[in-house]
Amino acid sequence: MQISFDCPKCLKLTRGEVTQTSHGVICTDCGWTRPVGQGDVEGETPARCLVCGCDDLWRQKDFDQRLGVFIVGIGVLLSTIAVYYMLPGVAMLILMAFGLADWVLYAILPDRLVCYRCHAQYHRVPNPAKTAAFDLEVNERYRQEAIRLKQAEQAAKR
Repeated sequence: MQISFDCPKCLKLTRGEVTQTSHGVICTDCGWTRPVGQGDVEGETPARCLVCGCDDLWRQKDFDQRLGVFIVGIGVLLSTIAVYYMLPGVAMLILMAFGLADWVLYAILPDRLVCYRCHAQYHRVPNPAKTAAFDLEVNERYRQEAIRLKQAEQAAKR
């Protein structure tokens, strides 16, 4: 599986390959490493985050969200142009075509796993369906934890 994460030491985006025989996750820029433990990987699927050790992962479609927003924008623009030229049927066909394309992409694209705490992304995971989908409550818990840690660091610096 491939992993992309922000290095905890140098904060640069790092990409790498992790297998069952890997000894750890390594940042190619600064040399930061975290060993892969016994229970960290089950088969080829991570049981917990290999970067921060968090037990909570979620799955999402492996698709660039900026590209998705760009495609939706093109659909809206084309349908708006059709409405401007008094072609509401064409505008509806354009919207339906973009909706169908979205549905097809959703059906064929693979999933990736994402860590709630550090947002590390695991691509090409063999069986991501075992992992739960996004849970807003769990995400809020980790977001609040990050806020409290940041406040504690600022208070310690004073």
